[in-house]
Amino acid sequence: MDLDKRPPVRPAAEPSVERAAGPAAARPPAPRQSPEGCLTAAIRIPVRIVVLVLVVPVRMLWDVLVVAGRFLGDTVLRPLGRASSWVARAVLVWPWVALWRYAVVPLAQGCAWLGYRLLLVPAVWVYRYALTPVGHAIAWAATGIRAGALWLAGGLGAGLGWLYRWTLAPFGRGVAWLAREIGAGTAAAAAVLFSGLARLARCLLVVPAGWLYGYVLTPVGHAIAWVARGALWLVRMISTGLWLALCWTARVLLVLPALAVWRWVLAPVGRMLVVVGREVGDAFGHAWRVAGRVSRAVGRFLAGLLRWLLVEPTLWLYRTVLTPAGHFVRDVVWKPAAAVARTAGRITRQAWATARESARQARAAVRSALLGRPAEPKAVHGREPSAAGARTLGRSTTALTKD
Repeated sequence: MDLDKRPPVRPAAEPSVERAAGPAAARPPAPRQSPEGCLTAAIRIPVRIVVLVLVVPVRMLWDVLVVAGRFLGDTVLRPLGRASSWVARAVLVWPWVALWRYAVVPLAQGCAWLGYRLLLVPAVWVYRYALTPVGHAIAWAATGIRAGALWLAGGLGAGLGWLYRWTLAPFGRGVAWLAREIGAGTAAAAAVLFSGLARLARCLLVVPAGWLYGYVLTPVGHAIAWVARGALWLVRMISTGLWLALCWTARVLLVLPALAVWRWVLAPVGRMLVVVGREVGDAFGHAWRVAGRVSRAVGRFLAGLLRWLLVEPTLWLYRTVLTPAGHFVRDVVWKPAAAVARTAGRITRQAWATARESARQARAAVRSALLGRPAEPKAVHGREPSAAGARTLGRSTTALTKD
């Protein structure tokens, strides 16, 4: 019994039809799905019902937490984070920046200037005017000493060469000739002695040893090797028989029962558990999607209910009661009061200006009574020419060059 609708499987087209239809008909057919048994369908519906009942409250709680988290993040956490960031910059970053900019950098620049003036400049002066001349003098003295040493070494080498050529070389050639003569005689005697000792050793050692190896040791070794090969073959056969017996015993006592348990117990139970687990996973996914739709519907219902219970009455109250009352207060109370306040302010400013002008005139009268009138300013002759003395089109002189 299969409760889910499956798409019909189209039969494969013939090769001639595929060649005639072109690339569109040459597409591979969809993989054929194996039919599901009655056990799968019997497990699916109860599991989905139970999982849906368990998941819907969790999904609704999750959606509520998500909405609350977004509202809290937008209204509290984000402004708090910005304020904390600003406070952190003001407390931690800006003091260090100010300390670096207005304390460390000027101090470092001052230390660099002092180091340049107190260390680098004197060191350069000492190197240029003290160490450089001394170094040049030492180099000149070393060059002279090197030339003298080379001349002395050349003379000493020439003397040693003459001594080697005319004294040591003839003496060495004589010693070498004497050694060659003595060596030739000694070699002939040694050759005769070695030949005799070799023949004696062959007769006393080599011939008896060869006979002993060929007629005694070789047959004994062959016999020992044959016995060792036979013992090894016997041990191999015994160990092979024991190993086969152990293998058959282990197969009969362990492998065959374990294979039977795996084939007839564990494999069916595993397949059933896989089917149950797959169905439970699919049920959780389906229930989570259905719970999301249910949660969305409940959220929209609550939003509509909140809108009809709070928002709409508030808007109606604002539009029908508060707005006309505000207009009445604005037209009847606020505008006349504002006009009266503007008139009073204008009158007050005029009175204050009149009082200031009266006080200024009184101060001027007192100053003229005590100190007298100030001197009249004298007229200063300006450089601008008058209309009569200015240059015109009919004159050839200017006002500045004219007497």
